[in-house]
Amino acid sequence: MHFFRLISTTLCGLGLVACGQSSGPSVNSTAASNQAASTPAISAPPARRIGLVMKTLTNPFFIEMEKGARKAEKDLGVALVVKTAAQETSIEQQIQLVNDLVADKVDAIVIAPGDSQRLVPTLKKAADAGIKIINIDNRLDPEALKQAGMSAVPFVSVDNDAGAYKAGKFMAESATRPTQAAILEGIRSADNARQRMEGAKRALLENKSIQLVASETANWKIDEAYAVSRTLFKQHPDIQLLFAANDMMALGAVKYLQEAGKTQVKVVGYDALAEALAEIKSGHLLATVDQQAAEQGYQGVVLAVRLLQGKEVPAVTMIDTRLVTAATLH
Repeated sequence: MHFFRLISTTLCGLGLVACGQSSGPSVNSTAASNQAASTPAISAPPARRIGLVMKTLTNPFFIEMEKGARKAEKDLGVALVVKTAAQETSIEQQIQLVNDLVADKVDAIVIAPGDSQRLVPTLKKAADAGIKIINIDNRLDPEALKQAGMSAVPFVSVDNDAGAYKAGKFMAESATRPTQAAILEGIRSADNARQRMEGAKRALLENKSIQLVASETANWKIDEAYAVSRTLFKQHPDIQLLFAANDMMALGAVKYLQEAGKTQVKVVGYDALAEALAEIKSGHLLATVDQQAAEQGYQGVVLAVRLLQGKEVPAVTMIDTRLVTAATLH
């Protein structure tokens, strides 16, 4: 289904496994013309090479994340090597991208893993090869790291549970009589998906007027969310509140609801994509959560450079979230 051309036109390219790679700044300088011919040329030390591994570029969230990382690349004088899988569910491809960066002997890897457990073994190989690892966006499972014999990995993200709770609470405040609600979850093996589901669920159920009738995964995808929403509303036609764990799924749900004439259903998303902000302005989306994707990318590269300099970095770096509503956009 290709009903969101406004999104696809912003993408760097569907199905790409590498995008926007940079050769980094120039690292060589030649001797001055008036220097004696016998004096050898002086070379600057090569720039540190940092791999950025993201889930996909089919979600504008990760385009913003790369922009932040590119700013850090420029500010810090490193060379960024960007790798992305085709889709957020392309976990095996992400694993291969990490293996490629290990073979390429990068100095550090900043990764937003699509899965909290399955990426751990290949990241352990990277760490054993002397590559510094920084985890951003979706947290690697601490128990999986421990079982792999891998030290804790510095983590940069937001409090996904708190952000989703904030959005769910805003949506739940409108329910003053018996109301059915549903949740569209992300990839269930991803820690951030679980946290967002739990935060939203807690907020919704604090209101005794709300009954949570369904919580189904749409794997972060816009088309899948459209299809899942269609099924959900056939099974539960009286749903009035819908929390989507990212904006792509929220947009898919909104598309279905508009086509089905269910314009009174309140939908909340997560990511503050430009397309979601436009839907808030038009009244089709109630709210979303800004988790500062660019700042996550920027801080991930900053911490990688600090590790390469032999400096200590915090175990966890939390970036603030902000609830975005029609009122805050004005």
